[in-house]
Amino acid sequence: MQKPRRSEPLTITGKPERQQALYDLMPGLDATTVMDNHVRSHTMELITMNTLTAKTKFQGLRGLKLAALAIGSTFILAGCAGNPPSEQYAVSQSAVNSAVSAGGTEFAAVEMKSAQDKLKAADLAMQDHKYDEARKLAEQAEWDARVAERKSQAAKANKAVQDARQGVNELREEGLRQAQ
Repeated sequence: MQKPRRSEPLTITGKPERQQALYDLMPGLDATTVMDNHVRSHTMELITMNTLTAKTKFQGLRGLKLAALAIGSTFILAGCAGNPPSEQYAVSQSAVNSAVSAGGTEFAAVEMKSAQDKLKAADLAMQDHKYDEARKLAEQAEWDARVAERKSQAAKANKAVQDARQGVNELREEGLRQAQ
């Protein structure tokens, strides 16, 4: 069966460049050919869609199983995702020890107590496998210990300055006594 050909040119809407490009590529293009091809392509799409739909009805459970597997493995990995913050804990413990040896318990008692308490809490969190919380507490303990160490160093420096001033005043008074 031969298709009737139309004598009028096909009207293509859109930009003039596209229209001209289509006419240049297919000089014998007419509306009937375009419509036939269009209907054929949609028919093939529908046939393909129906076939795929029939196949995928039985694969729905497969997708559900895969989703359950993905969610389950995510939860398992989330529980084991973190590593123990052993390095941070060691750094924090070293900072606390350094602050104690610098005189933190004497000159910065509040900060030292806070650092020691947070270090103990970090240790407990590590034992409970709460690694993120343990890391956070260990970092806070480190910074509290560093503050305590700096405060004790500053207090010692102030004490040294006061002792030096007192020594200067004593020398001045002795010099005045000898001058009289």
